[in-house]
Amino acid sequence: MLDLQTPVQTYRTQPSRPTLQLPPGACDAHVHVFGPAARFPYAPGRNFTPVDAPKETLFALHRQLGIERCVIVQSAVHGFDNRVVEDAIQAGQGRYLGVALVPANVADVELQRLAAAGFRGVRFNFMKHLSAAASVDEVVALTPRLQAAGLHLQVHFESSLVHSLGPVLSRSAVPVVIDHMGRVDATLGADHADFAALHALLANPLFHVKLSGIDRINAQPAAAPAYAQGVALARLLLESYPERCLWGTDWPHPNHTHVPDDGALVDALARIAPDTTQRELLLVRNPQNFYRFEH
Repeated sequence: MLDLQTPVQTYRTQPSRPTLQLPPGACDAHVHVFGPAARFPYAPGRNFTPVDAPKETLFALHRQLGIERCVIVQSAVHGFDNRVVEDAIQAGQGRYLGVALVPANVADVELQRLAAAGFRGVRFNFMKHLSAAASVDEVVALTPRLQAAGLHLQVHFESSLVHSLGPVLSRSAVPVVIDHMGRVDATLGADHADFAALHALLANPLFHVKLSGIDRINAQPAAAPAYAQGVALARLLLESYPERCLWGTDWPHPNHTHVPDDGALVDALARIAPDTTQRELLLVRNPQNFYRFEH
């Protein structure tokens, strides 16, 4: 039985301060906000109850990390009630945008409302620990309506599903963002079938990938250097598809094997994108072009 009574601490209250200085306008393209539950109740169908991780805590973290812009992704913890992200977007004064969770039969008027409120896409999960809101065929059928609203599609899936989902998602009418490097197992290396399929899929300019989750696909924080195998795959993707890669911390790190240090995740960018031109592209130009920040 799920324990929904005991809140789970998913993030560090005192992350380290990174040594890497990020370029002006750097964007964290994948975070979540949780609560406060007293104002934004958690969804009854959630798979765990987090300790509140509100917008104020996120804003303070970004000031510490040197991050000026952000994309907040609605979490299954809040379900289809996107108000918690909308509230954070409004408080972000143009520097914070969002990705919503919606059912596949969402009304066009709601898609238009979300777009006007600062949402740039909608996300669908195909993960064992998260209930799928729709089949991939239903999701692709939605994409012409996303196109009309100016929204893209974001997908989060088990690594083994890349082989079956990829051909279907290729029919999308809008760009498709793949979360967390397709959740591949970095310890299996670049030659493994799942990563090879992900790499091949990204040859299609319709697809973009988030170089987030080096800590999820290679969960060995104690090894030096940290998350080396995850970093290696992220660097390979950036070298292969430099203009279609995005980066994020994935704060506050729900459904994880450990609690990552956000300062260490920022410092890992020095190994993912070793030169300043790469980091400018990954952290500033790509998110600006894709998410259309107004400021």
